[in-house]
Amino acid sequence: MGSSRTTTSWCSHCGMGLATPPGSGSSVLCAFCHRLMRIERHRGVGDGAVTMALAVTSPPLAPLLSVKRGFPAGYPNICGKKRALLVGVSYMGTPHELKGTVNDVTEMRRLLVDKFGFPSGCILELTEKEGYPSRVPTRENLLLAMRWLTEGCAPGDSLVFQFAGHGVQHVDLNDGEVDGYNEALCPVDFEQSGNILDDEINETIVRPLGRGVKLHAVMDTCHSGTVLDLPFLCRLSRTGYWQWENHYPGGNGKRPDGGLVISISGCRDDQKSADTSGFPESASIGVGAMMDSFIQAVEAEPGTTYGRLLSAMRARIRDGHGSRRLPGMLGSYVRRMTASSGVQEPQLCSSEIFDIYRKPFLL
Repeated sequence: MGSSRTTTSWCSHCGMGLATPPGSGSSVLCAFCHRLMRIERHRGVGDGAVTMALAVTSPPLAPLLSVKRGFPAGYPNICGKKRALLVGVSYMGTPHELKGTVNDVTEMRRLLVDKFGFPSGCILELTEKEGYPSRVPTRENLLLAMRWLTEGCAPGDSLVFQFAGHGVQHVDLNDGEVDGYNEALCPVDFEQSGNILDDEINETIVRPLGRGVKLHAVMDTCHSGTVLDLPFLCRLSRTGYWQWENHYPGGNGKRPDGGLVISISGCRDDQKSADTSGFPESASIGVGAMMDSFIQAVEAEPGTTYGRLLSAMRARIRDGHGSRRLPGMLGSYVRRMTASSGVQEPQLCSSEIFDIYRKPFLL
């Protein structure tokens, strides 16, 4: 005899708990992510009753945390200790159109899931190819998604924010920037709704982070060096070693509430990012030069340190830039030691100082 009780299973895509009442058919629609899941029937434990479960019936290893009210349909359920917001803005049909930003998102998702164990259902993507209006990277949606990223985070959580798109600078009228400019991200509707300033980004995803929470930002956009307004910037010294400098003296108000925030960006504040035109072997997948160098460096040396990661990214971008360069070890040394305003320089910023040559890169 079949069970007369409603049973609970879990959506294998977003992790949402689903009630499967008696008499349900062979499939059930997840009310949260709208995926159709197949139901399997097997015996219950103890009473011999037949219960129903989804094709993937095991709940997530960590307890599910329900998404707070205020987030629209199409946002993933928050499960486990890792979540990510991946944004690729293409500006389709405008003079500002970019190629490959959606590929950046795809490649970053693959890296997070395959290499760092992020649950696929806890990754929120914003691109112009999304079916949900709430996932199109408008200014309003991007700010809302950034709040989703930090909502309810707890000690031990690891968060990732990736952005691929246009970035610009605005004159700083509050005398809070060393170079006199605010950095900003351009959402798809920036011409109508405006950009998202570094002050807003800092207020939304940096300052709320409590002790024990870690956030990595991977920013493939122009003028992105200090786009999170983090106090410490890592620069290459004349002797060839990375050293920290305080970029915001007295700027403790922009630090997280005990958490750790690290930003890896594609270029200095006064530079522009490029595509993969200098990397023939990776041009077929159409990703940004920064994203290409980041993924190649991470996959080439699992467990690498932040210092080795930054140096590997810098070397790959510089070695792939242009054709008039010295060959061999001499050329490699000259490119490593010689600054060039024409070649984008990956940047590392942090909310606190650490030994980049000893600290392993972990997401």
